[in-house]
Amino acid sequence: MNTAELRNKDIPALEAEVKELQKAHFGMRMQKATQNLGNTSQLRQTRRSIARAKTILAQKQAKA
Repeated sequence: MNTAELRNKDIPALEAEVKELQKAHFGMRMQKATQNLGNTSQLRQTRRSIARAKTILAQKQAKA
């Protein structure tokens, strides 16, 4: 998800997005540990998406 889509979401939707991304990242870490993850670059992409969503969430909370 790109930043424009994240900026259009409200605070509860951003919090839900962060939780969903964290859950996906945890699943990928477990797959990597059991040698089932084929594309390891997904870990990096997911980690950066979490950071992006958290940054936008913090910005919106500071405004409110």
